[in-house]
Amino acid sequence: MDRTTEQRLADLEARVAELEGRAEAAPAPPGGGGGTEGAPGGAFFALEALRGHAAGRGAVVFAGIVRDGDGEDAIEWQQGLPVDRLAGADWSRAAAVLDALGHPVRLHLLHAVWEGTGTVAGLAELSGFGTTGQIYHHVNLLVAAGWLTTVRRGHYIVPPERVVPLLAVLTAAGGAS
Repeated sequence: MDRTTEQRLADLEARVAELEGRAEAAPAPPGGGGGTEGAPGGAFFALEALRGHAAGRGAVVFAGIVRDGDGEDAIEWQQGLPVDRLAGADWSRAAAVLDALGHPVRLHLLHAVWEGTGTVAGLAELSGFGTTGQIYHHVNLLVAAGWLTTVRRGHYIVPPERVVPLLAVLTAAGGAS
């Protein structure tokens, strides 16, 4: 190598080292997707824990902690399945559950119920839901799919065991974007 090539290579190595240093020092973006794998509390803490438990083709896990506005009454939930089991499953069995989420009014309605509007009368007072008959139609589909449940006559909630799965589906769909 001539001196010019050696100098250019040294300059490139210095630039790469500088960029690597910046990347290591940069804070992880909110919501993960960055950081140093394996670092305590780093962006990949869940992946690191899963790596030690996944067998075969791997596993998929989703989990969450959801608190109310006061930071109380946490819902702590997780579910996981081996990839081999998921690969062998009949995916079409999930169609009705996913289809119930496939309408903008139903998603808007679920959001309103999760935020505390738990009656059809209360939902009818909000805009964008249509008539009470249309609201009942959407509510009934969401109840049948398990996304809503009746706590007493005419009062609906997102069942606690469905809150984290709902938020996981929305996260996967880019719902917070």
